[in-house]
This record gives sequence, structure tokens and C-alpha cells, in this order.
Amino acid sequence: MNENVVVSADWLAERLDDIHIVDVRDAWEYEGIGHLPGAVNIPFDEFRSADADDAGMLPGVETWSELLGNVGISEDDTVVAYDDMHGVFAARFLVTAELYGHEALHLLDGDFSAWQRDHETTNNVPSPTPVSYDVREPESSPLVAREEVEAAIDDPDAVLVDTRDPDEFAEGHLPSAINVDWLDLVDDESRGLKSPDELRSILESNGVTPDKRVILYCNTARRISHTYVVLSSLGYDDLGFYEGSLTEWMEADGELERD
Repeated sequence: MNENVVVSADWLAERLDDIHIVDVRDAWEYEGIGHLPGAVNIPFDEFRSADADDAGMLPGVETWSELLGNVGISEDDTVVAYDDMHGVFAARFLVTAELYGHEALHLLDGDFSAWQRDHETTNNVPSPTPVSYDVREPESSPLVAREEVEAAIDDPDAVLVDTRDPDEFAEGHLPSAINVDWLDLVDDESRGLKSPDELRSILESNGVTPDKRVILYCNTARRISHTYVVLSSLGYDDLGFYEGSLTEWMEADGELERD
């Protein structure tokens, strides 16, 4: 696994004073149940677009700058994010940060419940000094438009991956897409990722191989964030992130297949 992407609880525990930790759970969970020492709270709903016509998409440069700067995080800081849902909400935070040019980003392998088993938590809320956060253009972006998704449908060198559950997939999916439920990549016991060998087996048995252009979608680009992080951790480097996902596809009367 690429440690630059996913990090263990023990790895993080040794670096608590050197890393900025972001808890993306709701405020009542963060304050009432407890959180990792030093973690700041940026709830999931705060970094999703509030526009009804753009629900679930990027929050905008100004909103993002304020969110990060207000909790004392600058664009060059190292950040680890976590939630209590196997990392799916935290992964969305990290992908958003990447799209706004942040580079030093990590997902905690496991989640708050997993951390609790062997490490201390706290109810003490830190009071960070606000800083200026400058959004940067990333060197490259995984975002793909609808046109590229359409082109991938008949491209033998590309694979469209639907990360929703099998029932959703059966009700309607993009033509030629294959289904890899994001939860199939999670170990129920550890709450973190399955072993690298298990992950590769699941992916490659479905035709999701590193030699192909892999384009990910779900409904509103939340679940694909987790799969994107997993694939990145495994060294997949030709990834397409369809931010519009099925929301955009269906609004444009895109074709669907049904099983």
C-alpha cells in the first residue's frame, strides 16, 4: 500500500503533534462522543455545495478557503481525515482538498470506532489560530466531463466503475459499466481497508486493472471518493473522477442499462 495515501492508526498516533487532523462527522458526534486528540471539526455538510441544482458538488474556492483557514490549516500543511463510516466521508474531504491543490493528504485506515479500540480520544475542543488558506491549481486533475465518460463506454482500454450497491446498479447504470460496491473494499472487523492482496483480487476479477483508464461514478460523487483513494493507494495512476456522476448523467437524459 502507498503510505502517502492511507495511514494506520499507529502511524498517526506517533505524529499527533506534527499533523493536522480533520474530523468530518457532525458536530454533535465530534463534541459529544469525542474525537482524536487535536482534531478539528469540519462536518461533511459544510464542504458540499448547498446549491440545490448542484447538490453534493464542490463547495467553491471561497468557502473552502474559509473552512480550512478558520481551523488553522494552510495549503502546505499535512492533513489526515477520518469519519465513523469506514472513511467514505473523509475520503470525500480529501478528494475535495486535492481538487483545490492540496498535496499532503492522508486517509486514516479505519475510522473513529477503529481508533477507539487502541488509542485515546478526548472531548477537549482545540482553539486553533485562523490562518490564510490559498487555493492552488493542482498539477493535474482527475475530473472528467460527461463527454469523456461517453467516449469510455466503447473504449476497450477504459473501464467504467459503478461504486454503488448491487441493487442500485441493477436498477440502472451507465452502459458497459461494472459494479464494484465501495463497501466490498472494507473489512468489517477492522473497519479499515482489506489487505492489498484482497483489494487487488476484487478489483482485477472485475476487470479493474492498472493498465486501463478507470473512470469512477456513483450518484453524487461521495462513494467514488473512497474508491478513488483506495485505487490511488494501490498505485493506479490513470483515474477519472466523474464528479457529475449519475445526477448529471440522468439530467442530460443519458442512456442507462438495467440488469
